[in-house]
Amino acid sequence: MDLSHPEQLVESARVRANLPLAGRELVSESLVGGAFLLVALLMAVRLHSPTSFSIAALVAVLAAYVLAYNVTFEVGDGYAVPTELIFVTALFVLPTNVVPLVVALSFALTRLGEAVVGKAHATRALHVFADSWYAVGPALVLVLTHADTPRWSHWPIYVAALAAQFALDAAWGTIRGWIASGVTAITQLRVLGWVYSVDAALAPIGMLAAFAAAGHPYVILLVVPLLGLLASFANERRARIDNALELSNAYRGTALLLGEVIEADDAYTGDHSRGVVELAVAVADQLGLDPRRRSRVEFGALLHDVGKISVPKEIINKPGSLTDAEWEIMRQHTIEGEKLLRRVGGMLAEVGSIVRSSHEHYDGRGYPDGLAGEAIPIEARIVTCCDAYSAMTTDRTYRAAMPVEEALAEVRHCAGTQFDPRVAAALVKVVKRWHPVVALPEVDAPLARSPH
Repeated sequence: MDLSHPEQLVESARVRANLPLAGRELVSESLVGGAFLLVALLMAVRLHSPTSFSIAALVAVLAAYVLAYNVTFEVGDGYAVPTELIFVTALFVLPTNVVPLVVALSFALTRLGEAVVGKAHATRALHVFADSWYAVGPALVLVLTHADTPRWSHWPIYVAALAAQFALDAAWGTIRGWIASGVTAITQLRVLGWVYSVDAALAPIGMLAAFAAAGHPYVILLVVPLLGLLASFANERRARIDNALELSNAYRGTALLLGEVIEADDAYTGDHSRGVVELAVAVADQLGLDPRRRSRVEFGALLHDVGKISVPKEIINKPGSLTDAEWEIMRQHTIEGEKLLRRVGGMLAEVGSIVRSSHEHYDGRGYPDGLAGEAIPIEARIVTCCDAYSAMTTDRTYRAAMPVEEALAEVRHCAGTQFDPRVAAALVKVVKRWHPVVALPEVDAPLARSPH
């Protein structure tokens, strides 16, 4: 599963919704949720707010919150809900120091309802504590500055409260995501940026509702029609994500089918292509490529040899050296691969350019176009380096596999000529992370024959 791609994160979150909490995710929820519960309880007991407690206000807030929680915008590994409309108002119609606990309670009611109707596993209710961290920052700012009664003169404090909401939620959210599923902070923040833009847009409306609801808590329910409008937008977004996932899976299925065709025609090429994929994706992550480029690296690595189905088997499986004429035929496989993928269309047509350039060299001495340096797509530069390393470390018809240490030394030796130096350095880091006992030799020995 490509966990750096937002749509794949959504798919992963959907699958997990019906599974019990376990492993790293259970640890994550226990640590982050436990910390929230401790802080929220201390705030309720130790801090004071001038707003008196009202059962009517509590009922109105809980009802509005439950409705808002059922308007879900799927975003990456989680979701965005328009609770900011209710949350801002709750900060002023309830004692501010107890609002984080009320937020957790309303979310718990929603989660338990989902479990009853089979939309989520019951243990997923434990998410409510970690998901409620966003309420702590604003409540603390308002209580500590004594700005927990609605006044327009307090607007700088309200801006600071919103900033505290984002900062605290982002900090705990990235820790939580990293512990639970290894999602990087960059990916988490990219997703959270969209969530926070929604909250920032809704916060002023929530502020207006807070002024209107002062002394009249049921006024908060006037935002319900707006929640209905947002629900229609959320449903449209979900439909678009469904379509995107379906299309992505179709591309992946086509790529895997083509991979199986390669393997049926030449078992070595099929095994080799699968080995290149894992390494290439890891190198792409090491270089911090964005999700779309990472996907192109994945498909490019899987299909970089797809054009070999047009090369005669006697050339593919020849045990000895190829003649100049045979090499000329072999070198056409990148062009044939691009032609094939362009006929498929869509994203795989984009991957065709990666396949075509997968045997270009950084110094311009590769084929078929003699591209050099940055003129070669970064995805192709990654595939080129990983392809060569994989070829060096697997048995071929004309030589045995090379030890990892020697292959890494060759990668370093060819950095700047055959390989992009940045890509070569990233590959070395990845392989040494996978094989921590590997030690590079002092002297790089060039290969007698090209790994291609």
